[in-house]
Amino acid sequence: MIALASLRERFFTKEADTALYDRPLIAVILGLLAFGWVMIASASMPEANRLTGDPFYIIYKESTFVVGAVVLAIITLQTPIAVWARFNGYLLLAALFLLLAVLVVGHNVNGATRWFRLGPINVQAAEPAKLFLFAYLSGYLVRRHQEVRENFVGFVKPLGVFFLMALMLLAQPDLGTVVVMLVTTLGLLFLAGARVWQFIAMIVMGVAALVLLVITEPYRMKRVTGFLDPWADPFGTGYQLTQSLMAFGRGGLTGQGLGNSILKMEYLPEAHTDFIMAIVAEELGFVAVLAVMAVIFWIVLRALKIGRHAMANERFFEGFFAYSIAIWVAFQTAVNLGVAAGAFPTKGLTMPLISYGGSSLWIMTIALMVLVRIDHESRLAQTHARGGRS
Repeated sequence: MIALASLRERFFTKEADTALYDRPLIAVILGLLAFGWVMIASASMPEANRLTGDPFYIIYKESTFVVGAVVLAIITLQTPIAVWARFNGYLLLAALFLLLAVLVVGHNVNGATRWFRLGPINVQAAEPAKLFLFAYLSGYLVRRHQEVRENFVGFVKPLGVFFLMALMLLAQPDLGTVVVMLVTTLGLLFLAGARVWQFIAMIVMGVAALVLLVITEPYRMKRVTGFLDPWADPFGTGYQLTQSLMAFGRGGLTGQGLGNSILKMEYLPEAHTDFIMAIVAEELGFVAVLAVMAVIFWIVLRALKIGRHAMANERFFEGFFAYSIAIWVAFQTAVNLGVAAGAFPTKGLTMPLISYGGSSLWIMTIALMVLVRIDHESRLAQTHARGGRS
């Protein structure tokens, strides 16, 4: 009882603000985790029952993933950012090793070799690769900041690293992760002060490369044509999108009620993974979709504020790392929701903290806890500075 009282006093009083963690941010992250668990439970039961005869099979696995995420969150909060900064080069090597190893010994699912099979779960190599790349880029921009701003070679070097990783990702194939990495890498280079003409040139080249990748792969071309007019072939190339749009239409403003989705009855493929927001829209309505968007937008703004504060205090690695996480979360959220609503072609990107999947949940939890840790260290530095002046 004494320990609980001490914890309550330290965590819920004003005096804790400068010494502990960003409590609203932690509360929002845990809230999204809980909301995702509830929606996965609702969306996955029909498919779990068909696959195993147990409607709770998928939610049992997701519960394990959530427990793992909490454990990883605690570990990350106890890990100084200096560790990430010191070992960012080794993290890049680990990312390259994972992407290469999965091509050799990975498990194939639906024609894609993206996963390591570890007992009953599959671990996606691309998820930690994203985080490790962003940690490396943050360290590179600290070491080569002036070179990036003034020298074309300094600008191109990190793009060379990205290009190497992109080749291995496309061999899986995983175009969605390539796009996330490209957008985040270019965003970081822009924030680091790269020249505008270099930035514009890379955007043009990136768009051209994406177009080429689409038109040279028949299945990607079918996704694009199905996205442009899904109702032209509602039982073929446009099937998944038409089902998702019907879910949004059925939900209206306030939804049909939790658990009352019809589209999850095996009409909408990937209802509990990539298209979880369609089920949110159908069961809880457009209001719930807006609420989720608002919460994630707040997280992104908070990440940008943490990054800006770190940069202002000359904690440059922390600042770039926070910026990269902000760009990553914002872009992946926009793409996932845009795909479900028919604004973008179908792409296998999860909704952060809400979609089913251990790898994405664990890595996104670690990334968000890195933000909390960066903010925590800034608060401690401020507290020590005040103590030194007093």
